[in-house]
Amino acid sequence: GDVIQLVHGVTSRALNSHDVASPMTPLSQEVSCYIDYNISMPANLLWKVEIINAKESNNKWNAIMSQIRLVHVNTTAALKYTGEQLPDWGFNQFEVAADRRQFTMDTIWNVEEHRYTQDKDKKDVLEKLLKTEMIPIEPTQLSFWDKFYELQMKMLVHAEKLEGHMYSSEPFEWPLMDKGIAYWVDSASNAQIHLLGNLVIWYSATLAIVAYVGFLVFYLIRRRRQFFDLNEDEWQKFRFGGEIFLAGYFIHYLPYLFVEQTLFLYNYLPALLYKILLLCFVLEHIQLAIRKFVKLRLVSIIFSAILTTWMVGVFYYFSKYSVLSYGTTELSADDVLNLRLKDTWDLIVHKP
Repeated sequence: GDVIQLVHGVTSRALNSHDVASPMTPLSQEVSCYIDYNISMPANLLWKVEIINAKESNNKWNAIMSQIRLVHVNTTAALKYTGEQLPDWGFNQFEVAADRRQFTMDTIWNVEEHRYTQDKDKKDVLEKLLKTEMIPIEPTQLSFWDKFYELQMKMLVHAEKLEGHMYSSEPFEWPLMDKGIAYWVDSASNAQIHLLGNLVIWYSATLAIVAYVGFLVFYLIRRRRQFFDLNEDEWQKFRFGGEIFLAGYFIHYLPYLFVEQTLFLYNYLPALLYKILLLCFVLEHIQLAIRKFVKLRLVSIIFSAILTTWMVGVFYYFSKYSVLSYGTTELSADDVLNLRLKDTWDLIVHKP
């Protein structure tokens, strides 16, 4: 319950918050270091320390072990990691804000290292801060199965508690691949590994769902009127494709619309497999329909040309975006921006 001030070690400025919208998350309030430029803005610099697991530490604030919540005294908003990344003017750092909804996972903090310096010169303070970073003395040795078990448990347990993530996405964003997932970025360049599918295949497969449903409705209406465009074997094959591929897609996709937890693009991958299989099935059926109902050879040639162009597009997209799959190519800031086809793709730029 102690009331403290949080002072930046290098600039000696105190952490301040006030009832102004945070730049990246307007529902939260802004957090910044207080600077008095003779303007009529009060200094709201006091924070109340709440030790969440106080019983485990005898009501003492310990490094590593203690989980704390910092509540702004003036506004009762808790210091929070929002998961959003600031633009260039914020040096692409992650945003910290204050939220009046105190009891969330993102408002829980812990101290990894406790240091104190009495140096007053800023250069000496900065030098000591850089030299005394907490670096493990010995690497932790884990076997493959230990790593595998730890990762699986982290995913199972952490996903249930996760209330927000900058790379999370909603199910309605998946069919058009509006958001990917960043897995790794090189510290020396903008080389990175990012989960993004092949946009040509992704969009084509989404259109294949619409095409199959269109064919199905068309054939059902025609059969209702006693027009049998497909013989019985062809009709059964067409229905079988829908029962397997389309039903498989919806079984693996629709349940996520009713899940109340943080979701990511990789949750869509099982449904994506069925969607790609349906794409192949629809292309085969279009070829069958052209051979059966269209007598002009020109139409068949045009379809083959479109299919060839589509395949070239698939390989071109793969060759261009493979740099985000393997992370072996150094990228400049302009290279990354050129790869960002959608504004919702959060590709990482931290080097010029």
